[in-house]
Amino acid sequence: AVVSTQSTGGKVRKTKKFGAVKRMIQANDPRLNKNAVTEKKKEPAEEVRHVAKPSSALFFKFNTQLGPPYHVLIDTNFINFSIRNKLDIYSSMMDCLYAKCTPYITDCVMGELEKLGAKYRVAVRIAKDPRIERLICTHKGTYADDCLVQRVTEHKCYIVATNDKDLRRRVRKIPGVPIMYVQQKRYSIERMPDAFGAPRT
Repeated sequence: AVVSTQSTGGKVRKTKKFGAVKRMIQANDPRLNKNAVTEKKKEPAEEVRHVAKPSSALFFKFNTQLGPPYHVLIDTNFINFSIRNKLDIYSSMMDCLYAKCTPYITDCVMGELEKLGAKYRVAVRIAKDPRIERLICTHKGTYADDCLVQRVTEHKCYIVATNDKDLRRRVRKIPGVPIMYVQQKRYSIERMPDAFGAPRT
């Protein structure tokens, strides 16, 4: 502290100038706490939007990769509905599309059929028909619906054959992928370009 001397009647009087005193922060002051220090709020980073790249196979919503011979991905219940309606898969597909068709079955669908037990042994026997080609699955998981959706998203050359309402709803969200299903004891198809002569339903 700065001290000034004043003489009053021969006596020296010392006075403190409080304005000039340096104020020290004590060690237990809460302001020294790191948690109490106010930091500048960081501005929230802008969310990065990932927009799916449109497939080069699509001309607007018209799929240029579709054409005879057609590649048809078969689902589990499509085989069961075909058996129930006494429909031959290979010939009924050609009657529907008026062209040669190549049915395909994935490892996930085959595994799902085998898990259903002895009750569906006829469906397993049909799935192992040499006319139906087998597709090897390299992805994680064994859920057949996810397998089919992933495959038609990556490759636009397939038609999905299923009677599963949930799977059909998911496939409808993918542009340019037709859906084949069993209706009134015959095969019908939706979202197929009229240029290929598909029957109207």
